[in-house]
Amino acid sequence: MGGRTLISILLLFLCLSESTVVPGRKMRLHHPCKTLVLFFHDIIYNGKNARNATAAIIGAPAWGNKTILAGQNHFGDLVVFDDPITLDNNLHSKPVGRAQGLYLYDKKEIFTAWLGFSFVLNSTDYKGTLNFAGADPLMNKTRDISVVGGTGDFFMARGVATLMTDAFEGEVYFRLRVDIKLYDCWFVPLATAWEWQWVSPGHAKVLSDLNIPSCNKDWNGSLENY
Repeated sequence: MGGRTLISILLLFLCLSESTVVPGRKMRLHHPCKTLVLFFHDIIYNGKNARNATAAIIGAPAWGNKTILAGQNHFGDLVVFDDPITLDNNLHSKPVGRAQGLYLYDKKEIFTAWLGFSFVLNSTDYKGTLNFAGADPLMNKTRDISVVGGTGDFFMARGVATLMTDAFEGEVYFRLRVDIKLYDCWFVPLATAWEWQWVSPGHAKVLSDLNIPSCNKDWNGSLENY
């Protein structure tokens, strides 16, 4: 009786395992593999601050102009920017990169925008880019947009960035806090232990020379295809 019970338990365990793990598919983890908090500072050109401006209106509706944001929740304005990125909320801190891209105001009735931009990072800690896109409902305290890719130390990154307007001075300056959570990072398993180590593409090249396979955090537990 005891043997039959043991066999039944083993069969049940195998059935449960098959229902949760599909052969050949990568398992998704529900916690971020890397987090970052950065700030970027946007100074909009207003016809008088050309020397300090980091953003400019390049498209405006018929009732607007390119030196001041239009009425009706700025609907129709298109702004391109090249903003400094800092590790804290001080505009005068040493920049670690640039936020480069555009935002456009896309609704008359609600103060909202659409963003498409890259963080171009060049510091002692990180080198590479992170690319972002998504709707920005500006009246919400926090807003989520997608991390849609990356290069360098963020090769093929995927994740979510939470935006929060950290400061706002009329229609000339605003500061955004960006909490980045990456859920798709490139890792390699250490050859001597069951643990994961973040590597940059440069390090990955060295590891490839040593015939240590590079694989995603979603690694399915098998080296068969490497």
